[in-house]
Amino acid sequence: MRIVITEFMSLDGVVQGPGGRKEDTDGGFANGGWTGPFFDPEVVGGTFAEAAERAEALLFGRRTWQTMAAAWPARAGDPFADRMNSIPKYVVSGTLGEADLSWNNTTLVPGDKALARLRELHGAPGGDLLVMGSAALVRTLLAEDLADELRLIVMPVLVGGGKSIFPADGTLRTLELVSTVTSPLGVNVCTYRRPE
Repeated sequence: MRIVITEFMSLDGVVQGPGGRKEDTDGGFANGGWTGPFFDPEVVGGTFAEAAERAEALLFGRRTWQTMAAAWPARAGDPFADRMNSIPKYVVSGTLGEADLSWNNTTLVPGDKALARLRELHGAPGGDLLVMGSAALVRTLLAEDLADELRLIVMPVLVGGGKSIFPADGTLRTLELVSTVTSPLGVNVCTYRRPE
């Protein structure tokens, strides 16, 4: 399966709390909701709709999965929500148990077995395994060279600090720019792939 990562990102590389003020306040982060003024249904919304449509399954870290699991089931009846609710999902967690998997079609990937299971999924036949959010998981995927495509939805805002998806291990990694689309509000959707 191709592991495809889609992330909201500020110009200064922050991915923390894009959707709401109280979404992720770790480390005293107080600038949540910074994507709101720049979200448009055609370019930004279309990016997520296209990625979800092409996906065969979704992959999340625990925190992002819990946020999504609390939001999407209540939105049934909307085509995107119905897709999110019906598609198979994997959640990597060292703290969740099978009894916690309230969002339908979710499979637990235990944290202590995550790398082996992610390598197995990556090597299995199939379509896209889509990751949204999940900063710590994405950082691991990038560090372990398991990401095939990185779609960054770069908002024209400086957040001033917060969580990043990029490994800080001193390793040089080269990507190939495949496409860039700019929204009327100045958002750049940049798609990168590992060189063939």
